[in-house]
Amino acid sequence: MAKVHVSLQILPMVERDRLYQVVDRVIEYIRSSGVRYVVGPMETTMEGEMDELLDIVKEAHRICEQEGAWRVAAVIKIDYVPEGVSFEEKLEKYR
Repeated sequence: MAKVHVSLQILPMVERDRLYQVVDRVIEYIRSSGVRYVVGPMETTMEGEMDELLDIVKEAHRICEQEGAWRVAAVIKIDYVPEGVSFEEKLEKYR
């Protein structure tokens, strides 16, 4: 399957002073996965094979639970094109 983009906004329900700490753990996991990614102020966008990226989304939820979240909400966006997508084609005109 062609490369896709999956954007993840993860919203762990934890104590307010721990929110960024938990989100940082999720971003660290994404970094350690080896997929290409871009962190934005509201979400992180990953580039890769859909199954691999959706497995990362599932693990992000598990991480939040391990960190004590009593509930985890998420906004997930997927951009799929049969030929594949890339960060370069979307961002080159802005750099």
